[in-house]
Amino acid sequence: MSRIPCVLMRGGTSRGPFFLSSDLPADTAARDSVLLSAMGSGHPLQIDGIGGGNPLTSKAAIVGKSQRPDADVDYLFAQVNIEKALVDTAPNCGNMLAAVGPFAIEQGLIPATDPETRLTIMNVNTGKRIEATIQTPGGHVSYAGNTSIAGVPGTAAPVRLAFLDAAGSKTGRLLPTGALRDEVEGVTVTHFDMAVAAVLVHAESLGKSGQESPAVLDADRLFMARLEALRCRSGQLMGLGDVAGMVIPKPILLARPNRGSTITVRYFMPHACHTAVAITGAVCIAAACCTRGTVAHELAELPEPDAQGRRLLVIEHPSGRTPVEIEQNPETGEIGRVSVIRTARRLFEGFVHIRDKVA
Repeated sequence: MSRIPCVLMRGGTSRGPFFLSSDLPADTAARDSVLLSAMGSGHPLQIDGIGGGNPLTSKAAIVGKSQRPDADVDYLFAQVNIEKALVDTAPNCGNMLAAVGPFAIEQGLIPATDPETRLTIMNVNTGKRIEATIQTPGGHVSYAGNTSIAGVPGTAAPVRLAFLDAAGSKTGRLLPTGALRDEVEGVTVTHFDMAVAAVLVHAESLGKSGQESPAVLDADRLFMARLEALRCRSGQLMGLGDVAGMVIPKPILLARPNRGSTITVRYFMPHACHTAVAITGAVCIAAACCTRGTVAHELAELPEPDAQGRRLLVIEHPSGRTPVEIEQNPETGEIGRVSVIRTARRLFEGFVHIRDKVA
């Protein structure tokens, strides 16, 4: 067998191996074969690899020093299918993104500064930039801290992620169809592309309350089939073509919030309901809530902005609540920087062994 250096990391509510781009094949097909072998795809438990048998733990990050003048490192995210030989690099993953900065610093791609290090990450999947702020007291990455996030036990050091130019991540437009609302499969939806391309729909339009557990939604096969049909049709309308083998657009069920939050969501990955919410999804939802005329805006209870047009929105999901700060031009309504706080942890480092026939 061949062996390839990797570091297993938790980023937010996701987990997966992190690779230096220089350690993987440059050819896309060969690279994907390596990832499939490393994760053990082709078995529901990924028993012959290091994947966790769940979409949240079957992810990989490929990181290298950026050649662009406006970024420090390049980050390519890969969603590795569990049971099929498929690697999808169409979307971004904001949770895995939280671990990119610590990984880049500890692998020597950029120098650390005291007490924190700020770097700009180019997400190769979407061509968008994210500013990450990492705690580096004494010039060393610190994972210890008092920040807690929904869906992860314990506390850790905060990682601040600011999405700088997230609109039109895959379609090139905030509103891919040019409309605030569309009718798809007899349902009113908003097609929205901010950090991730998504289909936003009022849960009641599909016969749901939006308060159901992920397990209950996943078990309703008729509902899941209807949701997939809607997603595939939306993909065509958004200019993404046949999305049956892609993980975007993401379907998101919305409901009115409970006390103290902005909106309630059930986020799909897309063929299973997330136990929390993807960070790119939270950014997308928050931006849609602040965009008058969308399905999200109709359901949201928005806080008043401050003098600079900043609002702190709270996205409620099955595991708790995720705060998102939105900066919006008070006059034009244009959304600028969108910021979230995540945590990360380095779990182990070494070599993953790849079957020779794919290396």
